[in-house]
Amino acid sequence: MRSISIEEVNKDSINFLLNLPLIELIYRANAVRKRKIGDRIELCSIMNAKSGVCREDCKFCAQSGRHSTDISVYPLKNKDEILKAAQRAKDIGAERFDIVTSGNTLTNTEVKIIADAISDIRKKVCINMCASLGKLDEKSLLLLKNSGLSRYHHNIETSENYFPKIVTTHSFKDRIDTIKAAKKVGLQVCSGGIIGMGETWSDRIDMALTLKELSVDSVPINILVPVKGTLKESQKTLSSADAIRTIAIFRIILEDKIIKIAAGRESILKDFQAMAFMAGANGMLIGGYLTIKSRDIKEDWRLIEEIKNTW
Repeated sequence: MRSISIEEVNKDSINFLLNLPLIELIYRANAVRKRKIGDRIELCSIMNAKSGVCREDCKFCAQSGRHSTDISVYPLKNKDEILKAAQRAKDIGAERFDIVTSGNTLTNTEVKIIADAISDIRKKVCINMCASLGKLDEKSLLLLKNSGLSRYHHNIETSENYFPKIVTTHSFKDRIDTIKAAKKVGLQVCSGGIIGMGETWSDRIDMALTLKELSVDSVPINILVPVKGTLKESQKTLSSADAIRTIAIFRIILEDKIIKIAAGRESILKDFQAMAFMAGANGMLIGGYLTIKSRDIKEDWRLIEEIKNTW
C-alpha cells in the first residue's frame, strides 16, 4: 500500500487518493489521525453576535444584504448577552466559544465592546475564546488578544482560483492578509471553508494545501446547505461520500491540525456523521450555527460517545 511522506504532500502526489476506494481512504486518514492527533475531540460553540445586512456579495451567505432571505437581523449584541451565550456554551460542554459578526469588518467601537466582553468571559466563565469578526488590522487583533482572545477565525472559503466565482467585493488576498496579521500578533488561527459550492476536486485540494502553507491551527469544514434567496439556492447538494472523502484528504494533507465539522454535518452527512470522524475529523460545532439551528445537544453527546467507542 502506497504511503505519503510529509515531504511528498503536494497536489500531484495526492491526486491518486481521489481514485482510492472510500473505505481504503478512510483507513489511511484514520491512521494519520491516530498517529498525529490521538483521541481528543475539540468542541466549539458559536454565537451570531451581529446578524445580517452585510455589504459583501458572498453567493452562499444568508446574511448578505444583496440576498432576500428569512433571517433575523440585528446590530451587535451587548456584553451581557454575549456573556450569557458564553456561559451556555460552557454548560453544554464546549471548550471554545466563538463570537461571530456579519460584515467584512467592524468599527473601532464594536471591537472595543467585544474586547471588553472577552475580558469578562475569561474572568467569569473560564472558557477558551475565539472570534470571527472579518478583516481586522494588527492593532485591533492585538487588543483582542490582550483581552483574552486565543484564536481568531477567518475562513479562506475555497481555493484562490474559485474564490472570485463566489465573492467579488473583497479578494482572496484580503483573507490571507488577515490570517497573517492574526498570526503575527500571536493568535492561533482557525481557517477553513465551505465545500459543495460547485468547486472542483482540484479546488478542494488547493484549499487544503493553502491552509497547510499558512500553518493554521484549526480547520472547520462546512458543507453547503443551500439557502433559499441566495445565489446558491439551487446548488446541488454534495453527497455524503464526497464530503467524507474530502475530510479524509484534508486529514492526510493537514496531518496534525484540528479538523472540525461544522454546518451541514446533520443535514448532509445525516447517519454518516460518525464515519466523518473515522475519516480524520476530530472536532465539531455544537449548539447551533449562524443562521441554521442544530439538533438537540443530547444527540450530539451520544454521537461523541459513539465516536470515542469506535476510535
